[in-house]
Amino acid sequence: MIQRRCLGFGLLLFSLSSALPLTRQISRLSMSLSTNSTAGMKSQSSSLSPPVAKKVEHRMEMFGDVRVDNYYWLRDDSRTNPEVLSYLKEENDYTHSFMSDTKQFEEHLYAEMRGRIKEDDISAPKRRGSYYYYEKTLEGNEYVQHCRRLVPNNQAAPSVYDVMPTGPDAPKEHLILDENLEAQGHEYYSIGAFKVSPNHKLVAYAEDTKGDEIYTVRVIDAETRAPVGKPLVGITSDLEWAGDEALVYVTMDEILRPDKVWFHKLGTDQSSDSCLYQEKDDTFSVDLQASESKKFLFVGSASKITRFIFYLDVSKPDDGLKVLTPRVDGIDTSASHRGNHFFITRRSDEFFNSELVACPVDNVSSTTVLIPHRNSVKIQELQLFSNYLVLCEREGGLPRIITYRLPAVGEPLKSLQGGQAVDLIDPIYSVDPSESEFSSSILRFSYSSMRTPRSVYNYDMNSGVSVLKKIDTVLGGFDASCYVTERRWAIASDGTKIPISIVYHKDLVKLDGSDPLLLYGYGSYEICIDPSFQAERLSLLQRGFIYAIAHIRGGGEMGRQWYENGKLLKKKNTFTDFIACAEYLIKEKYCAKEKLCINGRSAGGLLIGAVLNMRPDLFKAAVAGVPFVDVLTTMLDPTIPLTTSEWEEWGDPRKEEFYFYMKSYSPVDNVKAQNYPNILVTTGLNDPRVMYSEPAKFVAKLRETKTDSNLLLFKCDLGAGHFSKSGRFEKLQEDAFTYAFVFKALNMVPAIESGPN
Repeated sequence: MIQRRCLGFGLLLFSLSSALPLTRQISRLSMSLSTNSTAGMKSQSSSLSPPVAKKVEHRMEMFGDVRVDNYYWLRDDSRTNPEVLSYLKEENDYTHSFMSDTKQFEEHLYAEMRGRIKEDDISAPKRRGSYYYYEKTLEGNEYVQHCRRLVPNNQAAPSVYDVMPTGPDAPKEHLILDENLEAQGHEYYSIGAFKVSPNHKLVAYAEDTKGDEIYTVRVIDAETRAPVGKPLVGITSDLEWAGDEALVYVTMDEILRPDKVWFHKLGTDQSSDSCLYQEKDDTFSVDLQASESKKFLFVGSASKITRFIFYLDVSKPDDGLKVLTPRVDGIDTSASHRGNHFFITRRSDEFFNSELVACPVDNVSSTTVLIPHRNSVKIQELQLFSNYLVLCEREGGLPRIITYRLPAVGEPLKSLQGGQAVDLIDPIYSVDPSESEFSSSILRFSYSSMRTPRSVYNYDMNSGVSVLKKIDTVLGGFDASCYVTERRWAIASDGTKIPISIVYHKDLVKLDGSDPLLLYGYGSYEICIDPSFQAERLSLLQRGFIYAIAHIRGGGEMGRQWYENGKLLKKKNTFTDFIACAEYLIKEKYCAKEKLCINGRSAGGLLIGAVLNMRPDLFKAAVAGVPFVDVLTTMLDPTIPLTTSEWEEWGDPRKEEFYFYMKSYSPVDNVKAQNYPNILVTTGLNDPRVMYSEPAKFVAKLRETKTDSNLLLFKCDLGAGHFSKSGRFEKLQEDAFTYAFVFKALNMVPAIESGPN
């Protein structure tokens, strides 16, 4: 299910790019500060005039309250209004002009970031049936190639020690799809789904060429790459095979709410596809997933607090969807399948951290509790195997993986006991199970920490042995032992302890309050921002920065209640928690106000906007990416994509209590005449989750109202959406620009010295 203000899953830091490489020497960097510091910034700013958006009064009245939005005209749903586009271009020109004196440093950062990447690389091969599937990157290429090789002896049971053979005697590598070729002629290119048919003969993939997350699905022959049938257009990235000759997919309504599920037989026209389900309640969105056994497809319909499920027997598609869990307000369910049982995780107000139950396929109303609800442990994810059950749980702010052996199919299913935890190394970390072979006993998972690059493991659930299959290469002399990771706890105003994850280079920081620090926050949609590795971040850490993540309420790091206590009429806890974390870091001498920078994207951009209005004195610089800053106006407008489905997240401002509460923190509505820190705001013109006009209005109002002369820059990517650029190196360019802004705001732009070629 799409969440418009949510970045989805992943790291949500400066970018979602993975760590990638460079093959040339980069120039040496002198750490002496350039004289083009404060005086240089003021001198330059005096010679540049920021764009001034015209004011056109737009009055909005509700509950006797009148709001005047002079910049409402900046909203253009078509993204074609010449006057709007001209203004956005003026903002971009101003930003690039103002940052021109840091261009050389920015390019140095980019070369440095790219220089850490092993450009010519492959992912950890994943065994599926008779093939190893993997992705390749080639030197200089922005996008991946999707490849496979035959397993030499596919009759042998998979082992954690298996290694895909290469070389002249190995089965030949077969290129299925080269995204670099597909991306030619497109400013933006992203594949949202890449699905191999059960018999491995066909591949269906969903591509987005604008960044608006409206996909076209193409089916090709996996061997010849020849197209099969006509493309399916105007759909989401939710796509699954129903056997070898049919697809099931999801489409959206006019406000981009996923509302219909379709069945498509290969070789037929899309116009003849049958609709399996339509969700007419505009606060619900549909989603689609395949069971690990591949015998069933599950169609879910969900709001923020309720989710019910249908199932489709892939072997009997003509039977249509059947109800697995009924629609009951406040009950949230998800499902898996193995043998003659469905396995269901079930959450409610009573069982807020979820319980796990099972029911027979032929009697879905008869459930048995396998793992009861626990107040301190949240069930986050379930993965089934033919003989094992894997749970990803959360306790104390960290995830963990627990495996359970299941009785043979046909034997009674009772409560599960004696689960085995997978051993992990760092004190704070991120771990995620990934798709594995259902019939095997091998679990594939990825692990990283703020000092440990992403590592892919195969875990033998029989023996408890983990084998490292790949660790991302970080070039340039990276040494994990040079970095310290810590977990600290700030105290919120109501006494709640807020976890903070911290990383720094042990030889470069003094911990006396003089070190620069970048604090990241998100805090919405129950999403967990677990401490993970970002190679780009080394460009900060190797220059003496401390990096911290505030795990504030509204996220899911500490369980379901953590989320509930940071949404709706408790949303301000998200902002005050972040402020408490900032104050803690200052008090404990990790930094001082003059060295504290903050960053957040999407709903995290709302966080940044809110705390800037509340405590502008606390920060030196702020970066707000694709920020959801016009909360009240957006949530009052059901024609804006996905607003209706998020009333259970933010509140329905058509009700007076929610109206005034949301108005009290909505960043655009709370800009006032006061000094603000240095601010960079970024957005994408084609963003379907946070319309570009929200940050545009925020910047225009700040320019009109604020009383300081600090930096205020706005950058709108005219060819991208919510996730910025699509190419792996293009993303690094965005990171380099953002980092250059942070250094400029801190008057820390170093002089560049020429180095050896």
